[in-house]
Amino acid sequence: MHWRANRVVMWLWGVALAPVALSAQAPPTAAAFDTPNDAGRSITVTWPRVEGATETTYLVYVAASEEGPYRLATEMAGDGAVLSDNPGAYGRGEEQDATHFVEISDFAIDDGRDSLESDLTYFVRVAARTDGAEARGAITSAMAEANLINWAKLNNFLIGTALSIIIMLSIWLARHKDLYIRRIAGLEAIDEALGRATEMGKAVFFVHGLREMDKISTIAAVNILGRIARKTAEYDTLLKVTSYDPVVMSVSQETVKEAYLEMGRPDAYNEDNIFVAGTDQFSYAAAVEGMMVREKPAAHIMMGYFYAESLLLAETGAMTGAIQIAGTDAFTQLPFFVTTCDYTLMGEELYAASAYLSREPRLLGSLKGQDIGKAFLIVALVLGTILATAGVPFISHALAAH
Repeated sequence: MHWRANRVVMWLWGVALAPVALSAQAPPTAAAFDTPNDAGRSITVTWPRVEGATETTYLVYVAASEEGPYRLATEMAGDGAVLSDNPGAYGRGEEQDATHFVEISDFAIDDGRDSLESDLTYFVRVAARTDGAEARGAITSAMAEANLINWAKLNNFLIGTALSIIIMLSIWLARHKDLYIRRIAGLEAIDEALGRATEMGKAVFFVHGLREMDKISTIAAVNILGRIARKTAEYDTLLKVTSYDPVVMSVSQETVKEAYLEMGRPDAYNEDNIFVAGTDQFSYAAAVEGMMVREKPAAHIMMGYFYAESLLLAETGAMTGAIQIAGTDAFTQLPFFVTTCDYTLMGEELYAASAYLSREPRLLGSLKGQDIGKAFLIVALVLGTILATAGVPFISHALAAH
């Protein structure tokens, strides 16, 4: 009788303690090592992920000596980061999905936080806190070191190197044979526009966009201006260039002056024909529109990056009856140019114009090499999408930016 009573008491005691036993979290088995691909002053701490431990909080303590004192570095929820969240540094796979990690660069002290130092050994222990009970794991150690190479960016290096080789080979090929570039109607029409201006005895207006000289669209526009200036010097046609920025004006003056010198017509160059029409968006647009209406040039060539003034300029130019050729990489303004201009260079056609007009091997080879590189990337994107959909994400992982 007493034996059976004792069994009942033990069973009731076990039921009462069951929630406590289930809520207890075993001490995490942690590992520590230098954080990969960094400049030092950081270590990484890992420990196994426990399924269903959403009520658990992990605390990471750091000390400069094994004896302590151990200072709190960070806290993380039970469903926090795992190694596969940073695949560039730690890779992908089931093991990475099942391992928590934190990167420690500082820890709490009495009056704030103190940073880790490189080439010093730090001691780490991870604790699991559940329902107020804290279970601390074993002590481990690691040293923070600066890494010479960021291996996570190896794919960037390989892709960049491959594209550079393709471009150099294309430049070499351009020096030995004439490379084909598809016809760009807007650039072909420049000769027609300049010829019409020469026959009518009227001016050619070249209108810059509203970007500074360090922007690629402005650089491309100035390159086109140089080619146009050579033609106007050859045809003895008046060329007027309106700018928004004084630096762009100065560069344009030198570009046109050099073009006239190359064509043996330095006497025809007049720097007063290259000027700043306004330094505010709409005052610039109003000034250029006024000149269009008063002088009625035979051709308007608008190149660069434009904003809301694009429609004002192009619509006014269309009303004067001039041939209008526009080029911009501002995709929001392209519809206005397409509607109101005779020819429009869209996007990268603006950048390709220099190579198209000059046929210079370095420019031509660079353009061709970039096109080949883009073709490879497009194929990789399409193939990577298909393979990733089929559950083989190799290409998408290889091209991932880290």
